[in-house]
Amino acid sequence: QVEMVESGGGSVQTGGSLTLSCKAYARTSLRDFVGWFRQAPGKERERVAGIYSSRDQYYADSVKGRFTISQDNEKSTVYLKMNSLKPEDTAMYYCAAWYTTRWLTPSEIGSWGQGTQVTVSS
Repeated sequence: QVEMVESGGGSVQTGGSLTLSCKAYARTSLRDFVGWFRQAPGKERERVAGIYSSRDQYYADSVKGRFTISQDNEKSTVYLKMNSLKPEDTAMYYCAAWYTTRWLTPSEIGSWGQGTQVTVSS
């Protein structure tokens, strides 16, 4: 029942940085597990980063060392700081939250928000 709203996307050149925000609108705070996903045209939606209990972090191999996920429970917001962006990072980015102790795959998530577009030029 939590509505997730993504923002912060934009267009940057290779090597640039962006910080995405995912704010939860509900009567309750963020759920135990929050994740960022992305999907490029013609490609499958994939996991990017996840955070559990506001501490444990998970990253796809393709973004390790470049992306950082963090959470601010007082603001009900999860952030994704992206550095050293590459053209292959170009995609629509989505966030989702759930009550489980494992990092879900995209196929296990039933609904998505509008997402925020990230475009990285070469």
